[in-house]
Amino acid sequence: MDEIKFKPIGTIHTPFNTIENIPIQNIGAKGVRGTIEILKEFVPGLKDLNGFSHIILIYHLHKVNHSKLLVKPFLDTVERGIFSTRSPVHPNPIGMTVVKLLEIKDDLIIIEDLDILDGTPLLDIKPCLPLIDDIKDLRIGWLTGKLEQFETKKSDSRFMEF
Repeated sequence: MDEIKFKPIGTIHTPFNTIENIPIQNIGAKGVRGTIEILKEFVPGLKDLNGFSHIILIYHLHKVNHSKLLVKPFLDTVERGIFSTRSPVHPNPIGMTVVKLLEIKDDLIIIEDLDILDGTPLLDIKPCLPLIDDIKDLRIGWLTGKLEQFETKKSDSRFMEF
């Protein structure tokens, strides 16, 4: 298969300047505000987005420089397969999160509840659709009994190669 290339549509700006101590999921980032600076050529694509309360951000984890197939996730001491985690060191360093959309001003999107490193390249935006994204009979595997930890657990340097 040929190499796949993506072009960022903008940059995500947050109060998090280092990997350490970022909430590991957005549930632990309630009230954290930031902005997305959209490249001018993509601004017309924001039309009608302001009617949505929440959006899904898909972004490039630009500080991840390696991948692993087995990791010890933030909420566990047991090594797990990378595809059963949201650890950043997947074979393709792509991140995804749902944020609250507060306002759009020209090329600037103001958002809240974000758990992303400052300067992260944004690849895409999609509206969050609860009726479509709502999954019945959801199983959460090894995370059973650990979900409440998402609200307080912060990241560390365990996935950074030195």
